[in-house]
Amino acid sequence: MAAPGLFDLELQEEDAIECDQSDDDAIEVEESQYEQGPDMNAILQAEGIETLQLSDSTVNPGREKVRPSDFQLLKVLGKGGYGKVFQVRKMTGGRGGGKIFAMKVLKKATIVRNQKDTAHTKAERNILEAVKHPFIVDLVYAFQTGGKLYLILEYLSGGELFMHLEREGIFMEDTACFYISEIILALEHLHSEGIIYRDLKPENILLDSFGHVKLTDFGLCKEKIQDDSVTHTFCGTIEYMAPEILTRTGHGKAVDWWSLGALMYDMLTGAPPFTAENRKKTIEKILKGKLNLPPYLTPDARDLIRKLLKRQVSQRLGSGPDDGEPIKRHLFFKHINWDEVINRKLDPPFKPVLSGEDDVSQFDSKFTKQTPVDSPDDHMLSESANMVFEGFTYVAPSVLEEMARPSVVKARSPRKPFTPNSGGPFSPRSIQNPFNFTNGADSSSSIPHYEQMDTSNSTPMSNNQQQPSHSHHQQDRRLQQQQQQQQQQQQPVWNWKH
Repeated sequence: MAAPGLFDLELQEEDAIECDQSDDDAIEVEESQYEQGPDMNAILQAEGIETLQLSDSTVNPGREKVRPSDFQLLKVLGKGGYGKVFQVRKMTGGRGGGKIFAMKVLKKATIVRNQKDTAHTKAERNILEAVKHPFIVDLVYAFQTGGKLYLILEYLSGGELFMHLEREGIFMEDTACFYISEIILALEHLHSEGIIYRDLKPENILLDSFGHVKLTDFGLCKEKIQDDSVTHTFCGTIEYMAPEILTRTGHGKAVDWWSLGALMYDMLTGAPPFTAENRKKTIEKILKGKLNLPPYLTPDARDLIRKLLKRQVSQRLGSGPDDGEPIKRHLFFKHINWDEVINRKLDPPFKPVLSGEDDVSQFDSKFTKQTPVDSPDDHMLSESANMVFEGFTYVAPSVLEEMARPSVVKARSPRKPFTPNSGGPFSPRSIQNPFNFTNGADSSSSIPHYEQMDTSNSTPMSNNQQQPSHSHHQQDRRLQQQQQQQQQQQQPVWNWKH
């Protein structure tokens, strides 16, 4: 039977959730470690882990001078322990004038309290500057004032994957396969640059206006500050973190493949694989709990999840010298053309329906309804403290190239009209799905398409909920997916349309 709070289906005995018994790889640790969790400072000090630092060579000598007054605050997109993220419009300068960006504002005075935090913030700037990839967010400007650091990023109007996953409850396997494919290529690229992401979760995956993935938030600025004291506690969720991070035993790029497995499980079931009512019990489950696999998952999906969620790193898919290649060869991706993925040739399964380039409908309204205010920068750091952030200024080379060109006005691409039966501004299947999952027979007469199912009683999950089970969202869709899987043969046929 299903674990309490994990699934809301009453399954018959023969359909009981499969418990992975393939190997007994539980990790034993001292009781105190369940409370401590990962030590982010130790991560940076571990052997083989390099913290990227700024140098003169990373600062473009011909940069365009920018400052906070060059940007008009439009909306609040999010808040964190160190500041805010705004939607802004650049008010000055050549071709950049009038363009919409996301502005991440960090309070220097807060971050300087911990030397390692400073390294994390500078590492984020270096990573975003050095790594250019279709599925990684672009950094356009980075600059500082007396008391603050500013990152100006491309604005991704599709919002967080987290918000869309909450709205849908769960994704069908074809949808999850699309997102996982793009994420794999982003992680592979980071690994090729010697970068371990470490923080893969739905909140750190954004969608652009076309529905493609972009990874963001490379700061690792996660130390929690209370009453002027720093506790080395990871502020974000630990439910996607690999066991070797939680046990502080040293880790490598394989931690990202564990997180990918946890994310895939979340997409397909409505919750991460190991959750509990508190931090201690969650860590205990990650280290020792059995992996429950619901019966409606296809054999390929179950097999991939099992191989990614191996606690023993040497047994985990992707842990070898070929990195993500064995994952890409897995049968779950047998219909994926990886050249088409990297070239963004596959049509995303979901496309945001937007009213314009400044549309914020895909972001959490609890933030976007707030009045955007960047608090006055009246805190001047001492000269020695300010030296920590020396050189924190950057302009993307593409901006410099555009400054030398004449301005060209391009007509905006028309947006696809709102789909009436989508149930909201984010329109599932608003463009043709590139993948049509079917058993080769016409089952539409007996099983309704999930867009047409009655979800009127669904209740959005609070962001403050301890266990993100998405249960109210997923009941109808889980039942429909289970019924569909029961009608399929042992080896289902996937028809993938472009």
